[in-house]
Amino acid sequence: MPTIRDIRVITCRPTTENLVVVRVDTSEPGLYGYGDATFTQRYTPVVRVIEDYLKPLLIGRDVSAITELWRLMHHNGYWRDGPVLNNAISGVDLALWDIKGKQAGMPVHQLLGGACRPAAAVYRHVSGPDLETVVAAARAYVETGVQHLRIQVTPKICEDTGKLVVATTGYGGSGYFGPRPDGCCNGVFIDPHAYADETDQMLAGVREALGDSIKLVHDVHSRLAPADAIALARRLERHGLFFLEDPLPPEQTHWLPQLRAASSVPIAIGELFVKPQDWRPLIERHEIDFLRCHISTLGGLTPAWRAAAFAEMHGVRTAWHCPKDISPIGVAANLALDVAAPNFGIQEFVEFTPQEREIFSGLPEYRDGYVYPSDRPGWGIEVDEAVAARYPAGTDVIEWTQTRSPDGSLICP
Repeated sequence: MPTIRDIRVITCRPTTENLVVVRVDTSEPGLYGYGDATFTQRYTPVVRVIEDYLKPLLIGRDVSAITELWRLMHHNGYWRDGPVLNNAISGVDLALWDIKGKQAGMPVHQLLGGACRPAAAVYRHVSGPDLETVVAAARAYVETGVQHLRIQVTPKICEDTGKLVVATTGYGGSGYFGPRPDGCCNGVFIDPHAYADETDQMLAGVREALGDSIKLVHDVHSRLAPADAIALARRLERHGLFFLEDPLPPEQTHWLPQLRAASSVPIAIGELFVKPQDWRPLIERHEIDFLRCHISTLGGLTPAWRAAAFAEMHGVRTAWHCPKDISPIGVAANLALDVAAPNFGIQEFVEFTPQEREIFSGLPEYRDGYVYPSDRPGWGIEVDEAVAARYPAGTDVIEWTQTRSPDGSLICP
């Protein structure tokens, strides 16, 4: 049986986000696998965990023992869970699944029991500062076959920030131009009331323009106080949303029963979850409709597949987190779960950039509102490390997570 011979980390920044990919080489010549370990905001600690701790731990071990090795990586440091450790584990875990698929001569979704559907329906991101812009972009997607759209308001530009103007906000904040206290720190500002008004109006306009058959999504991104989130869910109920994404941060999910009582809008949550104790009680109590975790932050395919199975038993569908801060290897892992899980709901998707296509070959195919998994063994993706090296990762200070209320106090990003 092949054993682990080497583990290497490949970092790159082909566009705006740092990506972390792990390569596991085996004792069998030509047999290797790739995994995603992307924690773009704190990628360097992930690299250190893999190189300094997981690699020495795993060299010489049986590559077929995926469950055993996942448990070993999870418990070996004694302190466990959290996005740094889990992403490091994910890089190895996904690489081991890639290897197993290559050994079997099958794509990974076949190892999970085969496909329940040939492709995964996706939702696309649509945003803009005004209704005309958003409707035009939404209509363009619909004309290509997309049936699910995430609608967000983006900030308008205000050149005279010393004057009180109508506050506008959107995905990322940065829309409050009213007066602030002296000495207020820099950041991206959000006025929760203006945000609620504009979002409600934008969704109403999109619904009127596109009709009732298009499924609409909106992402709160956990930026509201619980009472404001409940009020927003009540307002948005009239738009017939496919789901409302992350109305509450993980620290405030105990408010979900009140939100449920106030509105029938379906709830998707889980982007920041790192362990079963985060999502299990919400599913058991039927407080969410879609489980929306970041697979690498859970620790890879091994725990995500179990989470999907648990959700299925309770009537909860999946909607895995898949923005641009995930490598194409991570996209392939999401897709394997999408086509194999009976309780698939929808897949977030951002098209691959030309730079990503330079680095990664064999990518999943997107067309007409669906993403199709590769039929090649494993993930079916290869990585050109020489090209990746031309796009070095960086450690810039992140601004969008410095989100503030109008009085200058920090709130959830």
